[in-house]
Amino acid sequence: MSLQQGPVKPEVLLLTPPFTQLNTPYPATQYLKGYLNTLGITSKQADLGIDVFHQIFCKDGLKEVFDIDAELVKSLEPNLQHIYGLRFRYIQTIDNVIGFLCGKNPTLAYEIADRQYLPEAARFETLMDLDLKFGEAGIQDLAKHLSTLYLEDLGDWIIACKDPHFAFTRYAESLASSASSFDDLYTQLQSDQSLTKTYIHRCLNNYCLNGIPDLLVISLPFPGNVLGGLLTAQWFKKNHPQTQIAIGGGYVNTELRRVSDERLFEFIDFICLDDGEKPLQNILEYLQGSRPLDQLKRCFVYRHGVIQYINGDAEKDVAQRDTGTPDYSGLPLDKYLSFVEIVNPMHRLWSDGRWNKLTLAHGCYWGKCSFCDVSLDYIQRYEPITASQLCDRIQSIVAQTGETGFHFVDEAAPPALMGELALELIRRGIKISWWTNIRFEKSFTPDLCKLLKASGCIAVTGGLEVASDRLLALMKKGVTVEQVSRVAHAFTEAGIMVHAYLMYGFPTQTEQETIDSLEVVRQLFKEGVLLSGFWHRFAMTAHSPVGIDPAAYKVVQTGPEFKGFAENEWHFEDPEGGRHEKFSEGLRISLFNYMNGAGLELPLDHWFDFVLPRTSHPPRMIKKFLKKQEDKVRSNARVYYIGDYISADVLDAEYSTVKMYFKNQEAEMELFDWESKWMAVTLPTLQPTSGDGLSWVDFVQNYVKASNGSADEEDLFHLLPALKLGGLIVV
Repeated sequence: MSLQQGPVKPEVLLLTPPFTQLNTPYPATQYLKGYLNTLGITSKQADLGIDVFHQIFCKDGLKEVFDIDAELVKSLEPNLQHIYGLRFRYIQTIDNVIGFLCGKNPTLAYEIADRQYLPEAARFETLMDLDLKFGEAGIQDLAKHLSTLYLEDLGDWIIACKDPHFAFTRYAESLASSASSFDDLYTQLQSDQSLTKTYIHRCLNNYCLNGIPDLLVISLPFPGNVLGGLLTAQWFKKNHPQTQIAIGGGYVNTELRRVSDERLFEFIDFICLDDGEKPLQNILEYLQGSRPLDQLKRCFVYRHGVIQYINGDAEKDVAQRDTGTPDYSGLPLDKYLSFVEIVNPMHRLWSDGRWNKLTLAHGCYWGKCSFCDVSLDYIQRYEPITASQLCDRIQSIVAQTGETGFHFVDEAAPPALMGELALELIRRGIKISWWTNIRFEKSFTPDLCKLLKASGCIAVTGGLEVASDRLLALMKKGVTVEQVSRVAHAFTEAGIMVHAYLMYGFPTQTEQETIDSLEVVRQLFKEGVLLSGFWHRFAMTAHSPVGIDPAAYKVVQTGPEFKGFAENEWHFEDPEGGRHEKFSEGLRISLFNYMNGAGLELPLDHWFDFVLPRTSHPPRMIKKFLKKQEDKVRSNARVYYIGDYISADVLDAEYSTVKMYFKNQEAEMELFDWESKWMAVTLPTLQPTSGDGLSWVDFVQNYVKASNGSADEEDLFHLLPALKLGGLIVV
């Protein structure tokens, strides 16, 4: 393909291919659009996945879905024949069900919930104890879950009869996952028309009715998006060859850093690595004729018959503070759907709700974990922005979308910035619900967790990983099992749901350590510290410390051979490790039960069909960890009051009874009259809306001064637990 310079002001289309997320826009195009806004460059954006979904899952779409040869039906498995037999009911109900999942016609929930409205196939066989699971959540959630199963049945039909590569969300895909060769993808791109390809083409044609873009920017966050993205690029090259096409995103950043297969450039013109703001800006300047091609930044291009990489070191990246506010305009926000997952509470949070996506800081402030891609820019370059600027962006996004839910998509949100953000949200009176990913830092004290909760934090996700102190040290996680337990408990006690990422199969991990890790997880669920978790098998990636230096972790890389396309996940041998594959099903089933409050008293070998070593952990290890108290207060800590009402009743000339109200609890204490007066005067001034609180030292001095020297810091320290119960925090 030849690179072309276009008009003075190129038309730009930013596109997310199918199927990334159906409940909320994936954070990609709106970030780029927000940055282009700061440059005065207009752009359009589209979520091809949500548009294709609505084209398929409607009356006319399902008529096509069920349009197959009657003789073929006879050869299908019984479940698929059952679905086909119910096809008219699917066609009759689909528009109403999709409308319901989009937040319309909530009264339909009653019909759906009675199990007579929806046609049911094999996915419904997994249902059990619905009354128990949804008794508290309500009929809307039950109806959403039943509707989710209904769509999954239809998805099974489509995969079997119309398109083997169809999926509702495509985080992974065998064609692109660790695809060192481009051969399979290339073959699929030349294949006959599929259902998904047909609807992709129809949507793209609609996009072009009001103008052909000069530059198409396709974000490829996951392996599962690659085929859809390249199908999009292929259609543009065939129908509008003048359109220049750039790709970038998570998959590109991690997998295509050594691409050498020229066939890829039959479909695209630019491959952009790492942060997209500056590469995109430079491409636009090139298309405008104001920048030479050899002065692009972090781009692969095909020129003079060879693939060339243009690094552009002289061009600085855009500072996080200058990237602009993500812009959601143009996205069909009313078309995103809420699904309900009952197995995993955090997966439920991911899929149910239209979350605005925002980043607190670029990169990871820790940046040491040996399994992570710490050598790449998106992790390596840490750059936070201020709480004030974050709140400005939050307010702008809420005004755009009308949604007050936020998912901060950081690799690991910085504790200090989270605290500052919480205070600023409270000061401004901004009411949002939010969640994010964290490291289990000891700086997440119970008081800080209370502050985060008061600002709207509802959940955190963090890596417990292997749940072994030896392996956590080898991973360079910088945490211990004890620390994770206490921090997770602080969040849970504050009313914030904790989800743990769990890992097995790390280099040199023994079978004993795997069982001990499961015992830690069991105890954490038993003590109510964790509410959600997910096990995944360790993967050795090219850009992680393990992948860069396998010998340092006592493993041997065994492949795959690089064949010109993707390079990230590597095969390896672990001579000192256990046979991890045999544990996968038992780990999955046990965790499923623990999340549902079942099987916590059962021995660990209940979940496995082979002989296990006994756990080396004592049965009350986590309970003992949680009993330990930190009595020290940091000298640089600040004191705030996030409670509600304070009342005092005089008992006599010397004593008063004081009540402090915080949320649904109250603290009652009998105090000296001077103490009650001191509280009534001082605590309101410590509210975040009143100022920046007091340092601990000044707070102590204030207390001692009010006593006329009759009390000291020790007296205040004895009073502190009751004050904290009533809403005083020291952070």
